[in-house]
Amino acid sequence: MRYYLPLCFLLLVNCKSGTKEEGQKKANVILFLVDDLGWTDLSCYGSEFYQTPHIDQLAEEGVRFTDAYAACTVCSPSRASIMTGKYPATINTTDWIEGYSKPYSKYKAPDWTQHIQDSDTTLAEALKSKGYKTVHIGKWHLGEEEQYWPEHHGFDVNIAGWRKGAPNKVNKKGGYFSPYNNPRLADGPTGEYLTERLSQEAVNFIANNRDTPFFLNFWLYNVHTPLEAKTEKIEKYKSIVDKDALQSNPTYAAMVEHTDDAFGAVVGALKKAGIYENTIIIFSSDNGGLIGNRGDESKKPRVTSNFPLREGKGNIYEGGVRVPLIISWPKEINGGVSTDAMATSPDIYPTIMGLLGGTGTGQRNIDGENLSPFLLSGRKPERDAIFWHYPHYHIQGAIPYSAVRKGNWKLIDAYERDTLQLYNLKEDIGERHNLVSEHPEKANQLLALLNSWKKEVGAQDPIENPDHDRERELLWGKAKH
Repeated sequence: MRYYLPLCFLLLVNCKSGTKEEGQKKANVILFLVDDLGWTDLSCYGSEFYQTPHIDQLAEEGVRFTDAYAACTVCSPSRASIMTGKYPATINTTDWIEGYSKPYSKYKAPDWTQHIQDSDTTLAEALKSKGYKTVHIGKWHLGEEEQYWPEHHGFDVNIAGWRKGAPNKVNKKGGYFSPYNNPRLADGPTGEYLTERLSQEAVNFIANNRDTPFFLNFWLYNVHTPLEAKTEKIEKYKSIVDKDALQSNPTYAAMVEHTDDAFGAVVGALKKAGIYENTIIIFSSDNGGLIGNRGDESKKPRVTSNFPLREGKGNIYEGGVRVPLIISWPKEINGGVSTDAMATSPDIYPTIMGLLGGTGTGQRNIDGENLSPFLLSGRKPERDAIFWHYPHYHIQGAIPYSAVRKGNWKLIDAYERDTLQLYNLKEDIGERHNLVSEHPEKANQLLALLNSWKKEVGAQDPIENPDHDRERELLWGKAKH
């Protein structure tokens, strides 16, 4: 991959100051989150099929993380983690809302929190308290009831954010094309594409608030299923697809390009308004790329491939949790840099506050690491490890697990299995070779660290299911697929 030199060296050689003059306008903040975008779904992260020139340009001008992680293998927990700066296990928001139930499985899910709690100060509330105009555009999926939607968690404006985690369809109408059946988004003309509509809303907001420091929380519904895109884009990729390639779904490719178009429109609006240089942009995904439902793949073709990573959304392996992360602030952060420093979803909150010069976040008991010293001066993060906890089942194949990464080592403790899994990600990024028997001391060390963390944050374990029936569980699973 490009620009792969130690970040400390590159930044220290030619670092921008990060100091701010008295009376200088505060930096704007844009958090651009894509739904289900995989680690290799961008050209700048290795895709040879998907075309993402605008996002690639951001990677050229910003800092590209190769070892960044979502806080969870599914969406809602990662989103709650971004908004609170805490691990999903800390706030007990450990599955997507409404979750997935397997009635005859070995375990039942604990009683988990399905919304952001009022006791937590969100990123939007923290920025609003510092004089920022705050707007949420796009997917929310952090509460079934209206009292939990963006306008009740620090956002002055909410466009399209509600309980649904994917474009809504009623009587087979809606989805990515108007009518949207969304109580926070008026329908557009017939044929209007949701992503283009949301990007236009973002462009309008930027144009109308160019003189006011703002926080734009732009969370696209793309590239979540259902797979829908404009016909001309789909046809474009049909004409160039290599059907033998791992990434070969023309509709998904078109959705990725729609995402890139939306990002390009936002950057274009910033430049037109003359505020691009003083805007912090963070680009990422909420979990790994969706491979596609298990079952007959001749009927349900794969959505994307995360190779060389193992598996995808809904699994603890790298394909389910490793995601793109690019951070840019042309005025203060040297760009054109790639780093293998670890980062994870709860880091976003304290990093934004740190970049803005704050000494605190307004939030209690933050789990995330403030990466601003790293971005501004090259000082390596001091974190010891990154953790995951998912006491649930998922339709893509996950069983309840906890996991930790420390250095190059990753340990997985899956509740239904008799043995631990230990991988050296530097030597085996595809997690093919379980090294527990070869390195039992390392496995025990990481297990002790993982269990200590779970106790510290009060992680809820899955519960033994009195209705467990292995035969009925298998039959039920086949019926659901």
